[in-house]
Amino acid sequence: MANKARASHILVKTEEQAKEILRKLNLGESFEKLAQEFSLCPSRKRGGSLGEFGRGQMVREFEKAVFSAKKGQIIGPVKTQFGWHIIRVEDSWG
Repeated sequence: MANKARASHILVKTEEQAKEILRKLNLGESFEKLAQEFSLCPSRKRGGSLGEFGRGQMVREFEKAVFSAKKGQIIGPVKTQFGWHIIRVEDSWG
């Protein structure tokens, strides 16, 4: 079981917005561009990149999604106390 991960995300207010962003990603739009345009998180300035983090550093729902996904996978919508996330898992290890 991995204990560290690197991921990017796009945070929006509604599930509908998250599903629309996922649709655009599936049509080939850039994750980074969509993050810069739509995400409510300050990480939008880095194309949604959250960098490296370990277990216990993110809210439970987000962490569960990240650590159950494969490298390169885009997952979501994932609901947390902050809103709705589309997450791209860059890597997980340890």
